[in-house]
Amino acid sequence: MKNQLSVDDALAQVAQPVLRYLERYVGNRAVAEDLQQETLMRVARGLAGFDGRSAIKTWAFSIANRVAADYFRHPERRVRIVELDEAMNLAGPDDDIDHRLIEGEMNQCVREVIDTLPGSYRAALILHDLEGLSAEQTAQVCECSVANAKIRIHRARARLRDALKKQCSFYHDDDGVYRCDRAE
Repeated sequence: MKNQLSVDDALAQVAQPVLRYLERYVGNRAVAEDLQQETLMRVARGLAGFDGRSAIKTWAFSIANRVAADYFRHPERRVRIVELDEAMNLAGPDDDIDHRLIEGEMNQCVREVIDTLPGSYRAALILHDLEGLSAEQTAQVCECSVANAKIRIHRARARLRDALKKQCSFYHDDDGVYRCDRAE
């Protein structure tokens, strides 16, 4: 597998999945874009040494995971603030703005809970449940055994579920739409 992919091909293949992962991991598009650039530079520099023991995407996620962990070690980590304008920009011309705002609030609530998870749990949950990596691929990225990756995923889900039960009140409204209000 060594040197089968050109740098441009490799970067094109992993750029969007890496950005999506990082945005979910750090919760901020601008920060994710900065981290994506650092990740892609490391992928480009390391491609000559890539031996093909895993998929190129899995290898890139491993690098992105380390870049994100480095970001969280910095004391000046910025807190994400969701703007109303941001939520409104997500709505297309035919979308119901109220629905998109409520969806944005629910996503924000879940995002805040995910942000409280320990880094190893957060990474495993995002990689497996949101990015669709297998437990084996998640283990490779997280540099742990498959059994440990499965444990991290299970514990992350349990913590997420427990925190959401404490922080949110879920119900169906009169239109049958699933809603969430923050618990007081």
